[in-house]
Amino acid sequence: MDIEILYRPDSAIARITLNAGEEMVAEAGAMLAMSGAINASTTLRKGKGGGVMGGLKRMLGGESLFLSVFRSPTANNQLFLAPKMLGDLLHYEVTGTGLVVQATSYLASSSDVDVTLGFQGFKSFFSGENIFWLDITGMGDVLLSSFGGIYEIPVQGEYIVDTGHIVAFEKSLNFEVSKPPGGSWLSAILGGEGLVCHFKGNGRVFCQTHNFNAFGKIVGPQLPPR
Repeated sequence: MDIEILYRPDSAIARITLNAGEEMVAEAGAMLAMSGAINASTTLRKGKGGGVMGGLKRMLGGESLFLSVFRSPTANNQLFLAPKMLGDLLHYEVTGTGLVVQATSYLASSSDVDVTLGFQGFKSFFSGENIFWLDITGMGDVLLSSFGGIYEIPVQGEYIVDTGHIVAFEKSLNFEVSKPPGGSWLSAILGGEGLVCHFKGNGRVFCQTHNFNAFGKIVGPQLPPR
């Protein structure tokens, strides 16, 4: 499988070249175009994180109930995928470490990658963000989407990131949610800064340049009523 990301960072799409017998699982509606030889089907996905309960859990995490499966019977077939929102894509190769991914950022993965719903507890109640996160494990390729560009922060020790800008982080990192340093809870709320995520350990955090909630607060009042 070969994955190439085009037109980044604001209108990224993924061009995936599949070998014979390879599969790509994607969010429903993510496919833009594909070779005629590729077999496409819709599923709740069986196995770990699959079935009806797995689909309902994905809905709680902000994902689609159904998944699309694209299987290539022959070599060198192409598949184009893109997220629903404007932004960037991240191609990450999952190994034994695994990823924690914010709701709505999952786009697609190879068939050997498991995607399940992870509940991080009230420490992940991210100032209006979703307390449900996706737990990605297994071995293979995963595609994640963002609102705006994606940038990587290598953490060696400690690092602080605004919660609304987190796309994903490696499970080798520990984290806790708190107010921004140097101020009170009241000033954090009234100042509009919200909460921050304090990471500790060694690993990578992947962030997005824009915040869905902040964008909605600005644009929402400008839209005409239905």
